[in-house]
Amino acid sequence: MFEQDEQGGEYSTCYETCAIAWPPYTTEEPPAAGEHVDAERLGTIERDDGTRQVTYDGWPLYFFARDVYPGDALGQGMDHMGGPWYLIAPDGEIIEDEGPEQAEPVEPGSP
Repeated sequence: MFEQDEQGGEYSTCYETCAIAWPPYTTEEPPAAGEHVDAERLGTIERDDGTRQVTYDGWPLYFFARDVYPGDALGQGMDHMGGPWYLIAPDGEIIEDEGPEQAEPVEPGSP
């Protein structure tokens, strides 16, 4: 989540250069909850271009462009593009801990 966004707000504050570094998590279908995700906390907001951005507990969600491998969270705690960026826990709480180092590559088919 981006601290410049408003929890429960109707729009994202991350566009243009920001959205290149932090691509929004968008969907064409209603978002589906995966393991450990509370389906009632999922939602969407409409972006300026008409795409639907996924929200969790009212916070617009993003990817970080430098995350490559499963488990990467290199943007965690980073102050970038006007504010800090954090992960959100399944209970909707903001995780303000330091982010992990870049994960090791995973070979296809390995556990």
